[in-house]
Amino acid sequence: MLVAQSPRERYRAQVRMEIKQHAWEQIAVEGVSALSLNAIAKQMGMSGPALYRYFAGRDELITALIRDAYRSLADTVRAAFDSGADLAGLARVIREWARSDPHRYFLIYGTPVPGYHAPEDTTAISFEVMAVLLEACGAPAIGEPATPFDAHLENHRQWVGGHPASAATLHRALSFWTRLHGVLSLELTGHFAGMEFDPGLLIADELNALPTR
Repeated sequence: MLVAQSPRERYRAQVRMEIKQHAWEQIAVEGVSALSLNAIAKQMGMSGPALYRYFAGRDELITALIRDAYRSLADTVRAAFDSGADLAGLARVIREWARSDPHRYFLIYGTPVPGYHAPEDTTAISFEVMAVLLEACGAPAIGEPATPFDAHLENHRQWVGGHPASAATLHRALSFWTRLHGVLSLELTGHFAGMEFDPGLLIADELNALPTR
């Protein structure tokens, strides 16, 4: 049962949303390392201490932005998979999501912010994306590990919690993840500029070369 927010709660949520919007605009111009709550307060016609009633500091604001980004991506990927998307379809959806807002993409998949450490619950949201990829990668393989990395993953799978996927499935999902994000990162940073080829076709070829076992 949904509990109606009080006018004060609605106002607080609205101000927090406005602060986050200004933060994204600042990140787009100066980068996340230069994020300044005092600068945002000035833009909003507030005092610094007043803004700190909504976010205790820079790190709390960055955490809110990261959670929003992961939540958006996780929901997008889950909706696509539940609608019948295969790995190729998921790759297209993730690429479209990244291209629609590169600054949001790089906040979660780019260079770590100096001095910032994300709380554990953000990792839980990010794993929702990988959980969908594991589902899309198919049923567990039968038999012995096919590669040295498969064998390595048998004893290095803490990052998936209690997920029952086989090492081969983990390998396939990781290969999807690294190939897709490798191409995406190069595309979004402009490294393909002037090369006159379609990065989407490169991604498709990379996915066709994924391990099948």
